[in-house]
Amino acid sequence: MRGGLAAQQGGDYQTAIENYRKALAIKPGLTEARANLGVALAATGQLDAAIEQDSLVLSGIQDNAAVLNNVELAYYIRMNLARAYYTKGDFSHAHAEFAALHAAKPLDLSAAVFLGYTDLKLGKEADAVELLAPLEAGHESNMDLEYVLAYAQIHSGKDDDGVPRMERVARATHSADAYVAAGAARLSRKEYSEARADLDAALELNPSIPGAYTLAGTARAWMGDEEAAVPALQAALRADPMDFDANLYLGTIRLGQRDIEAAKPLLELALQLRPKSAPARYQMAKLNSVLGNYTAAVNTLEDLVKADPNWLDPHVDLAALYYKLHRPEDGLRERAIVQRIEAEQPKLGPPRQ
Repeated sequence: MRGGLAAQQGGDYQTAIENYRKALAIKPGLTEARANLGVALAATGQLDAAIEQDSLVLSGIQDNAAVLNNVELAYYIRMNLARAYYTKGDFSHAHAEFAALHAAKPLDLSAAVFLGYTDLKLGKEADAVELLAPLEAGHESNMDLEYVLAYAQIHSGKDDDGVPRMERVARATHSADAYVAAGAARLSRKEYSEARADLDAALELNPSIPGAYTLAGTARAWMGDEEAAVPALQAALRADPMDFDANLYLGTIRLGQRDIEAAKPLLELALQLRPKSAPARYQMAKLNSVLGNYTAAVNTLEDLVKADPNWLDPHVDLAALYYKLHRPEDGLRERAIVQRIEAEQPKLGPPRQ
């Protein structure tokens, strides 16, 4: 047992595991050895074995009466078990264990924050907000809590609170991940200048952070700064040639510049990656129109407006294409639809992007 403790304190987990196992072979009910064995196993990535040892202690399979009577030790072992489940990616079991910990100690921020993280992993963002918001007062400097709360607010319809909170976390911790989360949220809110600032800050901290160049390029494109958008999107494609958004946006820009040779493979790949994507199908229809493939373009546009009758742009393109195909009555009908949608646009909300 002493050998295991010394090895574990020195970071030699494999030796610690061997010594704890020897101790347990002599005395199977040695709770401290089994608990520390679980920690050492988790530290070496042997998560299933760690879960097994922690569960043995807590379930009473071994002689663990001393543990059950020692609240702090039992709490420590359950925390190790919960974290092993979380690291393994078994978020359902992790959630159950963290929930038990939180119920035992409602004011323990560590358990609460981990429970919030598992809520996020399980798509329960509103639950995370309900859990963490009451705990924030007096703990505003706890950046783990603030990050989880901000992320949960952003993804549960409370982004008015979540976005500035996430930006405070990013500034306080110099976290590229937090800046990306804030920038993505700003982008979805059509706050392009603020999104660009957040995403540029993320890239300055970590130029290789996944997805940041794509988002930064998108923000620039929607600001109308295509000259700056292009190198950002090209950087995104160098990092991941199969990035759907980067292919789509760069292809769209090149198509708008009438650089068909550059636009075509980008848009074709975007459509290949997501064949049902309406924006990708729309851009391919525009490409077909430029290439003179009017029938193919019309077929796609007709499908798009059938699925989304109030999407203005495909109706505009259809009106022009019908005239090119000598279908004036259809062209007049589309023009009338365009006029109706433009008149109703304030009621329908902002135009589709």
